[in-house]
Amino acid sequence: MNNVVASEWAESRFPLYTAERIHSLFSTSNLPEYKFNESLTVLIAIAGGEGILKADDQIYELMEGSVILLPAHSDAALIAKRPQPLHAYMLVIGTREQAMSAASGAMIRKSEAASNSTIQMFPHEPAIAAGLEELYIHRSPESEARHVQNQIVFHQIILQLLDRQESKYAASEQPSMERSIAYLENHYSEKITRERLAEIAGVSRSHYSILFKQLTGFTPNEYLSRLRVHRAKELLINGSGTLREIALKVGYKDEFYLSRRFKQQTGEPPSVYNRGSFERVAVWLTPYASHLLLLGLEPAVIISDNSEYVNAAGLQPPQTMIFINADSSVEQVKSVLLDNNVELIIAASQHLQQYGLNAGHMRAVAPIVEISWMEIGWKEHLRLIAQVIQRSERAEQWLADFEKEEQAARSLVQQSEAANEIITILVIKPEELLVYGARNVGYVVYQSLGLQPPAKIKREMEKLGDRLHSIPIEISELADYAGDRILAIVFPDVKGSTAHSEAIFSSSYWNELPAVRRNCVHYLDKDEWIPYNPVSIRLQLQRAAALFAGRQ
Repeated sequence: MNNVVASEWAESRFPLYTAERIHSLFSTSNLPEYKFNESLTVLIAIAGGEGILKADDQIYELMEGSVILLPAHSDAALIAKRPQPLHAYMLVIGTREQAMSAASGAMIRKSEAASNSTIQMFPHEPAIAAGLEELYIHRSPESEARHVQNQIVFHQIILQLLDRQESKYAASEQPSMERSIAYLENHYSEKITRERLAEIAGVSRSHYSILFKQLTGFTPNEYLSRLRVHRAKELLINGSGTLREIALKVGYKDEFYLSRRFKQQTGEPPSVYNRGSFERVAVWLTPYASHLLLLGLEPAVIISDNSEYVNAAGLQPPQTMIFINADSSVEQVKSVLLDNNVELIIAASQHLQQYGLNAGHMRAVAPIVEISWMEIGWKEHLRLIAQVIQRSERAEQWLADFEKEEQAARSLVQQSEAANEIITILVIKPEELLVYGARNVGYVVYQSLGLQPPAKIKREMEKLGDRLHSIPIEISELADYAGDRILAIVFPDVKGSTAHSEAIFSSSYWNELPAVRRNCVHYLDKDEWIPYNPVSIRLQLQRAAALFAGRQ
């Protein structure tokens, strides 16, 4: 048994922004046009005059205070409106990795301001324009103090850009339009007219199409087709019925019409849809990301509430995985998923509901496969995900190897004094006190190692199995769950403080427990013992074997 203990969690870090160079541009009657084709992101701010920016068959009207963010390698031209000259500042923005990242194994996340693939225009941002002017004037700083001031101004510009990007997504949230889009997402299998959608939105039919395209990037018909075809893909992945039955379920009159739409959108008919060819998969929240990594498929995007990822021996470190915060707006999440050509989304309905969402909100981006979270255990999570991406053989081999490790660890621990003890797993959170059951570290302690839980936990486990996460208790109930040994895990509050646990540890209820009096309490790190996924469970098994077998 390998008792080497190492944390499986590594942090992802953002890159550092760098101001590569800055120029002052003038377009006059003699030289009315300036062409861009930079290998890095370019920020353009109009300091005076009027003009247009032409790029990708699009024309952007510019005036004093306008700001344009050009992605790297954009072919664009800045053109003055005669006879008035156009004055602009051009800042080339680069990024580089933090020097400390390599030593810690951290993954560098993409820059929000410098990695967009589409042109972004902000019509009136005089503060950003003034910042670029200040940088240009002091481009050759006369002192170190001015150099530091330039850094401050530069990062203020980046911060303003990030704020404007967030505001742009928030500004697109028009309640009336949202209602109509939600209606479309919930009634896609029915006959829906544009007149009905415009009526829900409270706008004219023609204006509705314009607003819809601005909000979603698609026409209403394209959006509806994506909803239907992606739902058909979900049903094909799950093996739910014949093509005719699937066609009727998603709103098409027959399988021939479904096939036509399916082929228009995907390039292949549904009869040959190959679910095993997924390469661009997104996951909602971190647990399912580790399942994919274990199966040899790096998620393209993780929608997560933190920036950690599984980093363990035997797993290929992520190369291109992108994080987006789960608290981002639906529009922002959709935009990132579309920009990254996601082919499939894996999520649990419970996790979507935590953010006020359901599968329908994401279905226009890609088909979504829901893997239940609390209803089944981690082994079934792995098996179901492997089945979806057709890597079941790999999953079963991993599980077989894990079961051998379980048997070895159990044999080792059953020779220790812990084999005859009752083990209590106590979790102390800022707002509640919990006794853990069959999930998280409870799986390893009670199921892998076969150790005994408190009687009340055992009864609930017999009824609920893997679904028993924990039981909330009052401090006065501690004695009812008292074991010969206690594993205590303290969750810090939002400020990182664990002071709330002192109310427990200083109480008479705690100090009178037999395990406390015998000094049989183990204080465990939540990051090492709480994660619930195959990789973490395997590492927890190693830690638990070392913990219990070390006290013979």
